[in-house]
Amino acid sequence: MIHPFKPLELADRATLHEWLWRFQPETSELTFTNLFIWREYFGWEWAGDGDWLWLVAANRGYALPPIGPAPRAEAARRLLRHLRDERGFSPRLERVDAALTAELAGTPDLRIEPTRNQFDYVYRTEALATLAGRKYSAKRNQLNRLQREYPAARYLPLTPSLTAACQELAGRWCEIRRCDEDGSLLGEWEAVQEALVHFAALQLQGGAIELAGQLVAFALGEPLNAQTAVIHIEKADPTITGLYVLINQQFAAQAWAAFPFINREQDLGDEGLRQAKLSYNPDRLVEKFRISLP
Repeated sequence: MIHPFKPLELADRATLHEWLWRFQPETSELTFTNLFIWREYFGWEWAGDGDWLWLVAANRGYALPPIGPAPRAEAARRLLRHLRDERGFSPRLERVDAALTAELAGTPDLRIEPTRNQFDYVYRTEALATLAGRKYSAKRNQLNRLQREYPAARYLPLTPSLTAACQELAGRWCEIRRCDEDGSLLGEWEAVQEALVHFAALQLQGGAIELAGQLVAFALGEPLNAQTAVIHIEKADPTITGLYVLINQQFAAQAWAAFPFINREQDLGDEGLRQAKLSYNPDRLVEKFRISLP
């Protein structure tokens, strides 16, 4: 029996952040911010039990891998049994890190499979900040063009006073992309709103691009572990070419120089997004797996 679960809420931040930071995760899902802003979409619930933190996506019928000290194999089995016996779910763990997968490799009663669409893209911060070398020439060309056409564009650290303008930009982005016709985009829009409304309480860092007095791009992130920052959200006016390159480059340079690496999350199987992430030449991919009871 795992201790009673409770829906995740903002008041849980201090407790869960401490637990997750102690774990020093590699996978982008494991920050309080990520869990909180997507809590309605996934139905995140949590329970603390001695050394262990359990996280269940009640709306999706799965759990994240157990958060706690190695070895974690028995804890993973306990969580799978909970999903099957106490929840009535088809028991599976999603976004499982390579370390736990290695512990369970070769176990005959478990099915382990990679989930490529969930792999995180990790970059060297210096590479994103400088865009130096031949492999980034196309990105530099986009920046140069943007700077010629919009020389007044400037970077600003994001403060609570700018979050309303970010919400307006996110709304315009959604109108252009027709979020109301796509459940996943609508869920993302709601997550963006949650992050902006609770920007200060979540202790996020952000950056923005201003042009002629109007906010035209923004990004939000936070530390994932002692070596890596994670970028949760990045939005730009899609009618202005080069803005995504500029906010990416400036946010890396201005906000994350103290972190050697930046995790820019997954591509979710979207081919356009995959090519965009690959075009920045990731240092590595963080593999994730699904573990299930057959």
